[in-house]
Amino acid sequence: MAIYLDNAATSHPKPEGVYRAADRTLRELGASPGRGSYQAAIAASRLLFETRLAAARLFGAPEAARIVFTASATEALNLALFGLINPGDRVVTTSMEHNAVLRPLEVLRRRGVEVVKVPANTDGFVVPTELKNACTQRTRLLVLSHCSNVSGTRQAIEEMGPWCRKQGILLLVDAAQSAGLFDIDVESMAIDLLAVPGHKGLFGPSGTGLLYVREDLQIRPLLVGGTGNNSTSVLPPPQLPEGLESGTANAPGLAGLKAGIEFLLATGIDTIRHHELNLVQRLRQELPKIPGLRLHGGNALDRQGSALSFTIAGHDPAAISFLLDRDHGIQTRAGLHCAPDAHRSIGTFPQGTVRISPGWFSTEQDISTLLAALADLVKG
Repeated sequence: MAIYLDNAATSHPKPEGVYRAADRTLRELGASPGRGSYQAAIAASRLLFETRLAAARLFGAPEAARIVFTASATEALNLALFGLINPGDRVVTTSMEHNAVLRPLEVLRRRGVEVVKVPANTDGFVVPTELKNACTQRTRLLVLSHCSNVSGTRQAIEEMGPWCRKQGILLLVDAAQSAGLFDIDVESMAIDLLAVPGHKGLFGPSGTGLLYVREDLQIRPLLVGGTGNNSTSVLPPPQLPEGLESGTANAPGLAGLKAGIEFLLATGIDTIRHHELNLVQRLRQELPKIPGLRLHGGNALDRQGSALSFTIAGHDPAAISFLLDRDHGIQTRAGLHCAPDAHRSIGTFPQGTVRISPGWFSTEQDISTLLAALADLVKG
């Protein structure tokens, strides 16, 4: 049986309740939310509302209406950036961002937006003082990845959020690698916009995600079309979430997302974090014992998510990942992980790294098997 260690890409397997919820919605519900007054359509609308409530509870959002469903964290980030930023605005970000941030910002830069990129150190950490120095009074928005998808390094959101709020600077957080692993409270952390994938730490199906939008922020929609109400208007409704959710909702996916969030809340984020970081800590202790292997990123576990990267001298990362899969059934990710600047920061560009990202369903035996396989690979 394969050993899956690529949870930074998507969590697998899912809790059994996620499979059942998505299947039941497809088989038994069927109707489109908000597209009818018959019982099944009303039940589908209730399902979306309950999923919104669950997400709002998880992230401390004061109103469920501030949770906008998307198809991914990438769509949520695009919605926030293209819906908020105008030519002449100034945006500050970092060298640790995913292409889901870097590429929209490059498009915006070519449209007249000033983009300032603050470099991380070789641990993948961006010093808060340097971020603050880069945020002048003209800055409209700070965009930060909470946890790196390459090194797992966690940034100081808890410090930057309140500081940005005092400066009148908006904060957009990419929580692709932190949602479901670390406690995130948008109110206490002063987060104005939070982009979250449904299919990673929240255990939902692929094709789900969300954007939290702070009250009084006006966001232009990425898509316009049918919303199920206000059909006589030639423009989408101004209120959230309908104004940013044109088109038929992914009801089966959102049913699975609701089940995933419920599993997460019932199990406890602290419990999940303790399990995953224990596995990461063991990897950090044992991997450097393998000849030629080098870990990349910081050593401080209090700043570590559940992804980590390594290289082995004389071995191509892609070849390592291929051999782990072919010869041992161990699934990892190799390359640049859609974050080239992060690799420039930690010194692994252009060859990239092998990334290991254990999840809730990973075991100590999985880690033992990986360590033995890597030792054999180096010997061979």
